[in-house]
Amino acid sequence: MSPGEDEEAEMAAAWGAALEDNVAEALDDGPATPSPDAARVLNQAEIDSLMGFGGGAGGNGEQSGIERIISSGLVSYERLPMLEIIFDRLVRIMSTSLRNFTSDNVEVSIDSIASQRFGDYLNSVPLPAMLAVFKVREWDNYGLIVVDSAMIYSVVDVLLGGRRGTSAMRVEGRPYTTIERTLVERLLKVVLADVSDAFAPVADVHFEFERLEVNPRFAMVSRQANACVLARLRVEMEDRGGKIEMLMPYATLEPVRELLLQQFMGEKFGRDSIWETHLAEELRHTKVALDVVLDQQVMPLSSMLALKPGDLLMLNNKATAPVKLQCGQVPLFIAELGQVAGRPSIRIGDAVSQQGVAA
Repeated sequence: MSPGEDEEAEMAAAWGAALEDNVAEALDDGPATPSPDAARVLNQAEIDSLMGFGGGAGGNGEQSGIERIISSGLVSYERLPMLEIIFDRLVRIMSTSLRNFTSDNVEVSIDSIASQRFGDYLNSVPLPAMLAVFKVREWDNYGLIVVDSAMIYSVVDVLLGGRRGTSAMRVEGRPYTTIERTLVERLLKVVLADVSDAFAPVADVHFEFERLEVNPRFAMVSRQANACVLARLRVEMEDRGGKIEMLMPYATLEPVRELLLQQFMGEKFGRDSIWETHLAEELRHTKVALDVVLDQQVMPLSSMLALKPGDLLMLNNKATAPVKLQCGQVPLFIAELGQVAGRPSIRIGDAVSQQGVAA
């Protein structure tokens, strides 16, 4: 053995002897009290509680530390009920327009509508895919449409005369050709026109095609931490089809946020003719009190406080002067004061405009 190996063997023997002595002393003296600095080992119950696997008290809605750390990356934003109706409308419009565009039987459906961070979505986009950046002219902001590989090859196969009943031939591992990009761009313009029509009852906006990218890094239309609305649409053309995903940041929808928060009923988008008619009929039967103003004077507060029962107030208007008829503080008409069968009466004359001038 070399000198180095001899030293290692002697050191190992010394450590072994010291360990045996410590074990013997512990057996003789009973269980030793652990020092405060000693490393503490968790038992199985504590490990389950930490990881959130406990089925007891942990099931009452309380989250463990690990669950809170994981869920902190999720996005929980207020629901936009009107946006769901808009996408339902988009599905119906797209089904018709894509049938005319492809001359084939096309069925469009919604897979999901959820909130997600922009950076998380870009990292999860399955490549290869085409990412279309669109701009909303009136809102001065951008959004993203992602067309997956299956949808790209299906559209190319249909537009170039592929036979029905056969799946599209896909060649992976190569960049998209100019013909494929041009055909997909035509498809995206049709989809964006349908999106503009779907938003028409809410706001007069135009979704314009900006550019087409194949690398997610070049499709950064928002910050990675910003929250977005993600709508996944499935397009089926007999045995072919794919997915179209639309991503709109909340900043893009901010100009119409108040409208999207409303709960509209069906295609009427909040208008209910039954209730409108009922409200109009009830308003016609509502009773209001009208006040006849003979004169208005400005006097100091001391004079008002000095008034007592029996005092006389002299009016500046003559008996034949016109008076003002108003409801609350809103002037309505200029009238003439008179008597009919011994009772005071007024004759309504000209109407008063909002500026207080007789119309």
